[in-house]
Formats: sequence, C-alpha cells, structure tokens
Amino acid sequence: MAKPETPRKPAKKAAKAKTAPSVGETSSAPENPPEAPKTPKKMGRPSKYTPQIAREIVERLSEGIPLWEICRDDHMPAWRTIYDWMERDAELSAWIARARELGQDAIAEDCLRIIDEEPTKVISEGGIRYDSAFVQWQKNRVEQRLKLLAKWNPKRYGDRVQLAGDADQPIKIQAETQAEAMFEALLKNIELKRQANGSR
Repeated sequence: MAKPETPRKPAKKAAKAKTAPSVGETSSAPENPPEAPKTPKKMGRPSKYTPQIAREIVERLSEGIPLWEICRDDHMPAWRTIYDWMERDAELSAWIARARELGQDAIAEDCLRIIDEEPTKVISEGGIRYDSAFVQWQKNRVEQRLKLLAKWNPKRYGDRVQLAGDADQPIKIQAETQAEAMFEALLKNIELKRQANGSR
C-alpha cells in the first residue's frame, strides 16, 4: 500500500532588495532623520572674581558711569556680587571708593558741559528766541546731578552755608546751592548772547 504524500510547505518569498529611488521619486522616510535643534542653556551672570572685570569696573566708575549701569552688561556680574567682593577684599573696596570720587568729578565736569551748551533756538512771532523748554530741561539735568553729588560727597559738593547777623537782627542762615549759582551764570550768558544777537 502506497504512503500518503505529506503536503509541502510553501516556499518563502525572496526579500526585495532595497533600491535607491529613481530620479523624480522621493523616499518615504529618511534613513537618518535630522536631530531636533538643541535649546542653548541659559548662562547666568558671572560670579567669579577676575582682575580684568575688577579693572573694568574701576575704570568705568572713574568716568562717572553708575554701578547699576555697568552691571547691565552681559559679561558683568550682578551689583550685589560686586558688594560681596568689596566686603571680602579691602583693597578692591578702596579702589572702588577712589574711582567713585573721580567719577563724581567727571559728573561735575559734565554739568559744566551741559551749562555751556547753547540752547536751541525757535522761531516765533517776535523773531528768533531760545527755547525755554530746552533751557528748563538742561537746568533739571544739572540740578539732579548736583543734588546727587551733594548726597554722595557733601564736603565737596554740599550746600554752602553762611551765617550773618548782629545784635539788632537775628542770625539768618543763608544757603546757596551750586546749582543756583551755576544757573545764574547760565542765564546771564544767555541774556548776553540775546543782546549781542539783537544788536546785529
């Protein structure tokens, strides 16, 4: 008696070879997709003391630039950090104190520059005249600077106090600020220029 034949297993299909896409065809998915751009890490302000940063701070303070403005630069530490350095380093504290004194002189000289600047002129019905709003603005700029100088260094830039009186009149305290004296000179200078222009 003949043996029954066992069913044959179907032959495996040959794997298709990968072929590069022809011209005009695009691949469905790239083999190596590009990585997403990495978000740069936020860098905090430097807090480590370096002689270069200390030197720059001292130089800019001596030019009359406030500390808070210096610390706004990205490469500068926070102003609290600088005060921490000053507490730990007496020599740095002395250098900064000296630089601030020089900076106060620079601010005072800047007041003279503002005062010497000729006011802008405007045309009105009465002719050409100086802009009173510009003069007032310049006056406010100088006054605020001088008030700060008087607070920072009252011995050099404070009000000048004089005592006057006799037996018949009580003693009066007369105080004349440098801002008032400087602007009296400014107004006299403007008046002289106005008269000179009118005589032409």
